[in-house]
Amino acid sequence: MIKTVCVYCSSSSKLNPVYYKAAERMGELFAEADMHLVFGGGKSGLMGSIADSLLQQGGKATGIIPGFMCDEGWQHNGLTDLKVVDTMHQRKAMMAEMADAAVALPGGIGTFDELFEIITWKQLGLFAKPVVILNTNNYFHHFIELLHVAASENFLRDEHRQIWKVVNTPEEVIPAIKNAVEWPDDARSFAAV
Repeated sequence: MIKTVCVYCSSSSKLNPVYYKAAERMGELFAEADMHLVFGGGKSGLMGSIADSLLQQGGKATGIIPGFMCDEGWQHNGLTDLKVVDTMHQRKAMMAEMADAAVALPGGIGTFDELFEIITWKQLGLFAKPVVILNTNNYFHHFIELLHVAASENFLRDEHRQIWKVVNTPEEVIPAIKNAVEWPDDARSFAAV
């Protein structure tokens, strides 16, 4: 059963309103489904939008943030729980350990880093849980195309395309999580190409 969802997303406050609207809707849907949010702990951008929306609906949100980001004042202080760690590596590991699924909303380099890492972990059998990409406004088009090119050029196996599921609306995310292809326990046996 999916109870806790890790979300990767932007902290930028200069985005097209369509992205904030999708993040807010995602927060509402997670709260309605009684799904606990685990995310990077930021107060701005899509991070703040999804957390605020979920919390306003009575949901629970845990932020995981490195201390140096708190020193800058980037943390969201209204969360159910805020865990302060030493490094970015610890942040990503703790988010993955707590999660029953991972969802990527649009974001920048940090989001790409988190998404590539969780895809890699799933390929290696270290994270056998659903990975969903919310392709709001077709934001991830080139990212997804890159993954397909990698598979077509034999840098990935065709089976690895089942690591992630791409959806276009917040309403599709929870069904995609619940209907994700079960990832085999022996995934490491076909991790290498």
